[in-house]
Formats: sequence, C-alpha cells, structure tokens
Amino acid sequence: MKYFLFLSLCFCCFFSSAQQYKFDKEYRAIEPKVIEWRRDFHKHPELSNREFRTASKVAEHLRSLGLTVQTEVAKTGVIGILEGTKPGKVIALRADMDALPIIERNDLPFKSTTKSEFLGQEVGVMHACGHDTHTAILMGVAEILSKNRDKIKGTVKFIFQPAEEGPPPGEEGGALLMIKEGALKNPDVDAIFGLHINSQTPVGVIRYKPGGTMAAAQSFEIKVQGKQSHGSQPWAGVDPILISAKIIDGLQTIISRESELTNEAAVITVGKISSGVRFNIIPESAEMIGTIRTLDYDMQAHINRRMKEMVPAIAKAYGGDATITINNATEITYNDHDLVALMLPSMERVAGKENVQIQKAVTGAEDFSYFQKEIPGFYFFLGGMTPGNEQSFPHHTPDFIIDDSGMLLGVKALTEMALDFLAL
Repeated sequence: MKYFLFLSLCFCCFFSSAQQYKFDKEYRAIEPKVIEWRRDFHKHPELSNREFRTASKVAEHLRSLGLTVQTEVAKTGVIGILEGTKPGKVIALRADMDALPIIERNDLPFKSTTKSEFLGQEVGVMHACGHDTHTAILMGVAEILSKNRDKIKGTVKFIFQPAEEGPPPGEEGGALLMIKEGALKNPDVDAIFGLHINSQTPVGVIRYKPGGTMAAAQSFEIKVQGKQSHGSQPWAGVDPILISAKIIDGLQTIISRESELTNEAAVITVGKISSGVRFNIIPESAEMIGTIRTLDYDMQAHINRRMKEMVPAIAKAYGGDATITINNATEITYNDHDLVALMLPSMERVAGKENVQIQKAVTGAEDFSYFQKEIPGFYFFLGGMTPGNEQSFPHHTPDFIIDDSGMLLGVKALTEMALDFLAL
C-alpha cells in the first residue's frame, strides 16, 4: 500500500505530459477481429469448468503472439505472459470465459443453440452476462501489446479465468482456484485490472466506484422436512410447501425490517424451490436454494445469524423441521482507492472525461474480488448498450444483447491502463 501511496504523489506529474501511445491504426485493425472472436464464443458457449473450446482458442491465439502460455490452470484457465523490453512491475489483466444455463431468445445470426447438462437437467447454454466480450477484448489487448513490447516496462500477465459464475457442485474453480494454483505468482503480480460490459450502460461510457463496488455473494440451501399425506387431508400431514412459503416470507423481513438499508444494500433471494410430484399429494419434503448479497460484512454476519435462527424456528412452529447451509461465493469487490486515482487519467484519456462516470455500488457479485483480497485491483464497467435503445435487457436473461461496438473502448482502456501503470 505504501508503494501506491508514493505513486499517488507523483502520478500527476506523469500524466501532465499527456501520454499518448498513438495506437489508432492498431485499434482500427483489431476491432473486426475482436467482434469476430466474440461472435464465435457467443455461438459456442460453455458452462463453468467446461470451457474447453474457448480455452483452446485463447491459448492458440496467445501462442501465435509469442507469449509464454500456461493452460489447464484451475481446470480450463489460460495464462499468457508478455515480457516487455525493459524490467519493471507486473500488471495482470483478467477476463472470464464461462456462460450460463439459459436458452437464448433472440434472432442474432450468431445465436447460441448449444445444449448441455446442469444439475442433472438438460439446459440451453448462453453467454447471457457478456463473458464472451471480456474474452475477446482481452485477446485484442494481448495482440496490440505483443506488437508493442518496446513500450512495455515490465510484464503483463493475461488471466483468462473459468467458472466466474461458480463451479458445479462438488468442484473447485474460479478465481479462488486460480489463486491457489499460482495465477498471481511467477512472476508476482503488483496489481490487477478487470472490466465487465453492461447491457444497460451506453456504448462509449465507463462507470466505476472507488472502494466497495459489488456485493459479497453467498449461496444457501434449505431443506424442509414435513409429513406426507393425501392432498384432501392436510390435517393428516405436515405440509413442507406451506412451511417453505412461510420461511421465504420470514427471510424477507430480515431485509425489510432488520437490515439498515440506509447504510448499504442487502438482498436475500430464493432462486429455486423443489417439492412434490403430483397435484393431490402433500409431499414429505421440500428444498430451496438462493443467494445473499451484502456490501457490509457486519450486515452479512447479522443476516447469516438471523437466517440460521429463523429457518428452523419457523419450521418448528408449523410442525416440521428445517436446516439451512450457507456457503460463501465471493467477497466484496473492492477497488483500491489509490489505484483508482492512478488510473482515472488513463480512462479519461481514452473515453473522454465526460464519459467516465462514478456510479453507486451494485448488488451483483464478482469473484474478481478474490484477486483483490491478494493484491490491489481495479474493476470497472464498460458500456454495451446501443445509445438511445429503450429495450435493453438485463444480464442473466434470455433476451440479453450487447452492442459489439462497445468492445473497442474496453480494448483501449485495458491497453493504456496497463502501459500507464507499468510506466510509473
């Protein structure tokens, strides 16, 4: 941290020279390639820890650029190392590669028709969060920087990460496993940058927030035990579906009546409930899974404690039993204040000062946060919505669409932020 505080004192002098890399020709040449890569990945999406085709294409591209390439990091992850012509620091740039179990619903010519298996069910697979664009953007950055080694003072490490959406049950994966397997070592990384395209931010705009910017995510599983009976005789059993409804209602009061939402936002969502096989049978059991999102660790501790108290108590009140298990999924995505201050001039130079905007924290989550627990990191949002488009669909939905023209700004931002950081 002292290192960054020192740099904060001198960065104004550095940027007062109006650093310009004059990559206009390179940017024009790379944009159609980035679009082509993105559309290919979009048409052939792969679920978490199964990104075999994606990883192969990434590794092939990095090798063609002369980078040192590591594969099968955290199962399907790829790392490329680019050394400049002068010694210096090490900056990491990260992109995630996995898609989601969603059936795509649009008329794009590169629409996904891929099917796979998730939690024992056949599902459609779709890049419904923009990870295809992240991968293509970072491939473009790698190509531009590989052709400009003479401008690199130090080393750039390109991290293509699998399983950002979470590994399948029973498997390790994502940023945690990449860190465990040494992604930030050999050479040791000084700082890391990442971006996320956003379908509801106009093309040409970059948004960011110093400090806590995305929520910590936890998953939970609730198992409710009742007593089976005929649907016409509910008094002869204990209804786990009724108990589940009461539990869901009770959990929401933790947010609406116990959480100080003027401090930070918090969310409890039940995403799936499973019970029963037939209309006239009160089943024996029910299961629920869901997510908790918090931007404050004290609030997280309170919510977790109250959920563990409330779930079995509600079930007992209605004659049943229930257990709850809570698992951590991500930490709070925390942007290092000094690093943000250092890089803000870079972003304003490539996007225009008026297009670099501070935003409020969001309750989405990112396992990029695990990298930030190890080293200073900066994570920002890139516009992917066609300006003036009133039908922009949110992430993780079947209608999600990104405007390809938004990706070039991501290439420019990561390229010049990396060079600026290494030049300090």
